[in-house]
Amino acid sequence: MSKNLQTNWDVIIIGGGAAGFFAAIRCAELNPKGRILILEKASQTLGKVLISGGGRCNVTHACFEPAKLITYYPRGGAELRGAFSRFQPADTVAWFEERGVRIKTESDGRMFPVTDDSNTIANTLRFSAKQAGVRVGMGISVWDVAKSPQGGFKLEVKSEAKSQFIQTKNLLFASGGDRKSLDLVRKLGHTIADPVPSLFTFNIKDKRINDLAGVAVEDVILKMDSLTARGPLLITHWGMSGPAVLRLSAWGARILFDKIYASTLTVNWLGDYKLDATLEILQRNKDWHENARKKIATHAAFSQIPIRLWKQLVHFIGDKNWADVSKAELKKLAEELTAGEFKIQGKGQFKEEFVTCGGVSLKEVDFKTMQSRVVDGLFFAGEVLDIDGITGGFNFQAAWTTGWLAGSEVG
Repeated sequence: MSKNLQTNWDVIIIGGGAAGFFAAIRCAELNPKGRILILEKASQTLGKVLISGGGRCNVTHACFEPAKLITYYPRGGAELRGAFSRFQPADTVAWFEERGVRIKTESDGRMFPVTDDSNTIANTLRFSAKQAGVRVGMGISVWDVAKSPQGGFKLEVKSEAKSQFIQTKNLLFASGGDRKSLDLVRKLGHTIADPVPSLFTFNIKDKRINDLAGVAVEDVILKMDSLTARGPLLITHWGMSGPAVLRLSAWGARILFDKIYASTLTVNWLGDYKLDATLEILQRNKDWHENARKKIATHAAFSQIPIRLWKQLVHFIGDKNWADVSKAELKKLAEELTAGEFKIQGKGQFKEEFVTCGGVSLKEVDFKTMQSRVVDGLFFAGEVLDIDGITGGFNFQAAWTTGWLAGSEVG
């Protein structure tokens, strides 16, 4: 290390991300004389804050009812119910606005700084931490952690191949899904659910969606195994994406991981329409005399399906007029529209795929204080816990909330 760290601390926070900074600031403001240190292994802090939301930082979501808010978390919702009653999105907005950061709400409920610049959020956190007296060490890895015979914790830290031992009364892990940190938590006696990706798109190779990249359907229902998701769907060069797919990938993260990302996806392109109602509309189109000589491929029966997609979904019928389509073909088309089956053949890319499920077992954490039920003086916040939300600001809100609660107690 370029220069040795102070040996003794009141609180050491492992991880210089959203949860770590929020906890440190809260703790320092409550304990002005406290010796508080953030350790970040990267060369800069708040890396995920800077790249989230396409560089705009999706701070939180405009959902201010804890009972509804928890429904956006595939894992951890039940535990967060009480936590959100103490610190929720409205409190996050107030916290930043008290520090001069105005927050805006977009039509889909996502909330961003009015500057549309993630640096606004990162710089506010860094400035607030500095003002509160928090020390930050960057480029420093925690190599080992052990309970100290004198109480507290002894850490071996390394930087530039130099190592040093430091002590702390209390220790907070806010290290995200970092495997090295999770191994250290496991060594201290905690149960760890191995982290796996939670938000991703589906790789699907199918002639029905070939060359349709960019085509979107606003309201589809997706089913996979015992799971269901609803919302917009976007066809991509590699398969399918959009909010409905991302929701399904979040709830099905472990299922798909265990299946090596190979499963069957059932798509209802018509949302609420069931098979019988769909067949009735198709029959009505066939019987309507003005449709008799119109090509089925160029005259879609449902306006919500883009014509390019419609042409490929009905391709199996051939170049027929509506009047010439058989009842069997109409039934098959109704099935295709309401329960088309596609093979998921892998996991695609998504700009927020750094979200994972997995981490510290929630049963081993007191969500009133974020303190370990296994080791006194050990705390957790953020994605190091087995908590994850869908895209839209929910993962940051979990970080702010758990960070605030931990910071309220750890000092």
